[in-house]
Amino acid sequence: MTVESTAAQKPRRSAGSKAGTTGTKRTTSTTAKKNAGTKKDAEPQLVQLLTPEGKRVKNAEYDKYVAGVTPEELRGLYRDMVLTRRFDAEATALQRQGELGLWASLLGQEAAQIGSGRALHDDDYVFPTYREHGVAWCRGVDPANLLGMFRGVNNGGWDPNGNNFHLYTIVIGSQTLHATGYAMGVAKDGADSAVIAYFGDGASSQGDVAEAFTFSAVYNAPVVFFCQNNQWAISEPTEKQSRVPIYQRAQGFGFPGVRVDGNDVLASLAVTRWALERARGGEGPTLVEAFTYRMGAHTTSDDPTRYRGDEERLAWEAKDPIQRLRRYLEASNHADEGFFAELDSESEALGKRVREAVRAMPDPDRFAIFENAYADGHALVDEERAQFAAYEASFATESDSGSAAVSGV
Repeated sequence: MTVESTAAQKPRRSAGSKAGTTGTKRTTSTTAKKNAGTKKDAEPQLVQLLTPEGKRVKNAEYDKYVAGVTPEELRGLYRDMVLTRRFDAEATALQRQGELGLWASLLGQEAAQIGSGRALHDDDYVFPTYREHGVAWCRGVDPANLLGMFRGVNNGGWDPNGNNFHLYTIVIGSQTLHATGYAMGVAKDGADSAVIAYFGDGASSQGDVAEAFTFSAVYNAPVVFFCQNNQWAISEPTEKQSRVPIYQRAQGFGFPGVRVDGNDVLASLAVTRWALERARGGEGPTLVEAFTYRMGAHTTSDDPTRYRGDEERLAWEAKDPIQRLRRYLEASNHADEGFFAELDSESEALGKRVREAVRAMPDPDRFAIFENAYADGHALVDEERAQFAAYEASFATESDSGSAAVSGV
């Protein structure tokens, strides 16, 4: 089966039928070869409904997808972003205090996650990576369950089918294949629902992602590929990963791609709604590239100062997604100081609840890693277990020595 034969069986909207999609005018082969993948190409189109200053801008293609958003819903989007950021900050602090083994912060990516998360219907299904804390919030996953995994006391403490939100995926890019297969099943079942798969700019270079693109296009799967391009795949910038903007990669697989301002929650909501409607309507997959920025480290084991400068971070701070929506709410008289003060109190209460929940969790079994590797045991694993046990014991010895020295014994 080919992409062409599938398109003949099931009509698909052309790739150039939406603003910001991958459709381009045909050029001569000489010109195309000369300009392909160079700085001479036209600037990528970016869907934006709120400027960094909080000004509402019109967009003929996407305004209709947020036309019915009420002031109450706008306040709800703002609340989602604030509480998600507060939870994320608390998790980072808990890791620094030794309560979590690792944490992957979403700081700066709140609008992309909340906007896309609130575009979903209850019966849509989400396949996340390990940074989709905002999407998890939108799907009703208790933040404490996320933290249990990073503490090492569970493998994901929620029922995926209870929230239509799959467990976090640590293997880079593999969830796009899971999402595609699930979406193919949804289509065969005749269900009126869609699937969304989240991944980062670094994962877009994985073979799994390319395979997912191929299968989803050929089988016209109702899936949205949502790439959060936060500019850095750990320490590797986007320009060293792709010769073209990420959303344009969809063109080679036969489905549309669009780049949205990932720091604009309203635009993220509108574009994701459009893409999900395409999926539910039998028009196949879409690639959404949310152009955003990771304000913090890749994870708490990373030091971003080694590969990027302060001036870049400061430039993106001026595009902060939360401040952008707050300016719009204030300018439109959709929120007053009482609302913001009440939200501040709720935010602190959430931080306290999360902190108490984590500290009430049991300590992880540090030796569990050595179990279940071999059915009948292995000499090398036994040796490694013994080495680790000696390493653990050394801390108690040092602590005892220190106490003795202080007491003068």
